[in-house]
Amino acid sequence: MKHFKHTLAMLTLGVSALMTGIADLNAQNNASENIKKPGIAIVDFDTRGYNFNRQQAIQFVINELIALGTYEVMDLYEVDYIAGKDSLKRDGCFSKVCLSEFGKHLGIEKMFTGSMQLLGDKVSITLRMMDVATGTFEKTLVKEFLDIKGNELMMIRVSMNEMFGVSSNDDLVKKLTVRSEFESTVNNPYKLVLRSDGPRIGIVGFSGLAAEVIQNKPSVGGYGGYPFMFQFGYQFEKQYLNEGNFQALIEMIPNITGMDQGRLIPSFTFLNGLRNNVNGWEFAFGPSFNIAKMAKGFYFDSDGDEKSEWYLESLVSG
Repeated sequence: MKHFKHTLAMLTLGVSALMTGIADLNAQNNASENIKKPGIAIVDFDTRGYNFNRQQAIQFVINELIALGTYEVMDLYEVDYIAGKDSLKRDGCFSKVCLSEFGKHLGIEKMFTGSMQLLGDKVSITLRMMDVATGTFEKTLVKEFLDIKGNELMMIRVSMNEMFGVSSNDDLVKKLTVRSEFESTVNNPYKLVLRSDGPRIGIVGFSGLAAEVIQNKPSVGGYGGYPFMFQFGYQFEKQYLNEGNFQALIEMIPNITGMDQGRLIPSFTFLNGLRNNVNGWEFAFGPSFNIAKMAKGFYFDSDGDEKSEWYLESLVSG
């Protein structure tokens, strides 16, 4: 009986300790939830040096700050309300004095600002975070990117991640900062890709039986011409892969041959090529389709001569 009372007492003590532990854990969670995050706001983002929508940049920065989870981010509705109530001007507020004054009216601890400018062939993004109490910029970041239209928001994201110590996708960073990485069909504007569309001229030569028929007299079914003909065409091409210094492309070349000899021999060449974007050297292969007039004839071996002559059937029968 005593043993039972002892066991019951131990069980009661264990349950009590468990309940105390749960209560302490809840208290810690409530305390962490009640920790006030420093407030932060952005009133303007300078895009005057680059053709990009200012309001879109501001809203994107707000979204990124919210995703960061470190600050209590004030949205634009609150900023606009207080700015209108206190007669504050948002546009062009980038200086320490303006940001410090704005922050005090908003009643927050941090102010965020930034700019985007085109410097040569690079896009420079500057980000700053001010401590309102001291009136100084406690964080500043300047980062350069390649001028790739349509990737401005990703440039801001990469910059903010670096500013706050958050890792970014390595492939994304390379494509935005390393020239050889961004030259692809997705990121590189087509106008920057080496193209070789245009007219083509040349000479085509015939040999063997084809050369013999071309040089034969028309009376025996030949053409009475020369085994070399002028060729004129036009190359159309479409690039489907562009990586670094090389691109792969499809080429279509319609040609007309023999105009210098009063002939009209059309052809069409379809090629798959690989081109060097630096020096323009290219290797391509593919089929060529020709349209030629067919004629019936025969070879005549006279007096046992080893060399037979070809005759056009229509002329002989006529």
